[in-house]
Formats: sequence, structure tokens, C-alpha cells
Amino acid sequence: MSEPKVLVIEDEPTLARLLSYNLTLEGYATTVVDHGGQGLQTALSQTFDLIILDIMLPGMNGFEVLSKLRQSGNRTPVIILTARNAEEEIVQGLKHGADDYITKPFGVAELLARVGAVLRRSLNDAMELPAFAEEADEKVIKAGELRIYPEKYEVTLEEELISLRPKEFEVLLYLVQRPGMVVTRDDLMNAVWGFDYIGGQRTVDVHVSSLRKKLELNQQSVKIDSIRGVGYKLVIQKK
Repeated sequence: MSEPKVLVIEDEPTLARLLSYNLTLEGYATTVVDHGGQGLQTALSQTFDLIILDIMLPGMNGFEVLSKLRQSGNRTPVIILTARNAEEEIVQGLKHGADDYITKPFGVAELLARVGAVLRRSLNDAMELPAFAEEADEKVIKAGELRIYPEKYEVTLEEELISLRPKEFEVLLYLVQRPGMVVTRDDLMNAVWGFDYIGGQRTVDVHVSSLRKKLELNQQSVKIDSIRGVGYKLVIQKK
């Protein structure tokens, strides 16, 4: 099995060397780029298993890189590097499609743990989706006017395509299998991000909030209700 390929987009030389050294030591094939625009082009022109992306970059900041990456259809897992206690940066990064975050300064053990966890989740998703899709009726999951296509990571609502980021899609897939049932934040975190996910429940809330807005934008046939102190419930309105 080939080495997992990791792209590091980081302009601070000392930190870039630290990341490259420890990732390489751990057995990852590491590429380092120190410019936002160049990092985006590298991510789009080559195949990587994971991207570690700093927020403050010359040329193009990390949010712009991440946004353009997701808009292009690239689903490579991304871990953002952000300043400690910068909750707004974390939330914005997750909204743009980041899979996890690391706050600076960080320890090598935390870095490697998060990298390993994100890569395992990505591998599990790739292995499990086709098996699940084969069990679905014509590879389509139907709930009211909602249509979910697991193999293509596509969703339509009332025949209109809804653009979802990978984790938003997985949250919806989990909820739609439990219509009318209350799903706790811990349930969602374990199912979508994995039992070894180090981040907090804020990650779940951000993704559910974004998913809710997209589903309820122009119609009310599908809603995600918040159950205070517990979690969420998917409600399908029948016509």
C-alpha cells in the first residue's frame, strides 16, 4: 500500500518544517507549499489524501483556498490551522468545508492524532458508501420529496439539486435514516466524524445549521428541528 499523500499549505518556515518533518517521520509523503494561490493549484492538479491548510497565507487566504477547492468538487479532507481561541475562524473554516482543525500552538502528538483520525474517517467513508448504495432502491434513498444518491453524494429536493459539502451530506444521510427520531449530537458526531474525533460538539451544530438553511431555503417540505439540550430531528412534510 502506498504512503498517504499530504499537502501542507503553510508560509511560516519553522512551522512548515516541523509539519513536514513529523509527517514524513510518521510515513506520510509530504508536499509543502508556502503560497495560497500556488497551494490551490497544487491541490487541484495533483491527488492528495489530506490537506493541512493555514488560514493566514500570502496571495490567497486559507478560507478562499478552501472555498474554491470545494466549489471545484474536490472533496479531499482538509484540516485547517488556526489561532488558539479563534472560534470565529474555526466556525468559518467548518462552514467552508473543513473536516477538522488544529489550534496553534499544538503538540506533535495532537497533530498526528488528528491527521490519523481524519484519514481513517475518509477511508471508512470510501469503503462503506458503495456497500450501502447497493442496498438502496435503485441507488436512491427516498423520503417525501427528498432524493439522496449515496454513490454520487448528490441530493435533490422537489427535483431541485441541493449543493451540500461532504459532511453535510453525511449528516443528512444519517438523519434521513431516522425520520421523526431525535438524534443526539453525540450520535451524529460518532456516526459522521468517528469515535476518535477530537473536536467538540460545536462542529456538529455548525454543519446542521448550514444543512438546515440549504434545505429550507425556498420550501418547507423538509425541516431539521432542534430539540433543546438533546439534539436534532428530521421532519418530512407529506403532501
